[in-house]
Amino acid sequence: MKTIIMPLAEGFEEIEAITITDVLRRADLDVRTCYLKEPLVGGAHKINVQADVSIDAVDADSCAMICLPGGMPGSTNLLEDHRVIDLVQKINKAGGYVAAICAAPIVLAKAGVLNGKHVTCYPGFEGKLKGAKVSDEGVVVDGKTITGNGPGSSVPFALKLVELLRSKELAQELAQGLLYRF
Repeated sequence: MKTIIMPLAEGFEEIEAITITDVLRRADLDVRTCYLKEPLVGGAHKINVQADVSIDAVDADSCAMICLPGGMPGSTNLLEDHRVIDLVQKINKAGGYVAAICAAPIVLAKAGVLNGKHVTCYPGFEGKLKGAKVSDEGVVVDGKTITGNGPGSSVPFALKLVELLRSKELAQELAQGLLYRF
């Protein structure tokens, strides 16, 4: 199976990044956290995370998905990095999944992959998702675009990714082990 990459920018939302990475790895998916500047990346709530690889080492052709955690200023820092935008566009064009949660759908919008798509985001960011059809649901799937609305949706968001990449049965099994009602 191809790799799932999760770029971590300074100020990322820790609950989203760690929860999603954890659940995907429990599903035996190859998830690589990527740093933009330095391997030790500071989260929005002052929790530092050691990322796996530099974003410069990522080959879009080897990626099944790019998954963007939200948080501020993490989402803005992702938005302003041309390498992140380029990876989103390449993975999307190749038919891979593009996923973002919380404020991070603004990155997908800048990459131009949300036009006409049904999406969700953290309240207050709707106006930055021009061309998208925004709802207030916790998790929204539109084709190979998956969005979540915030930290509280991290587990269902991650389980939806497992369902899409592996199987609904595995997602249900993981939910049961997490004591999450799927």
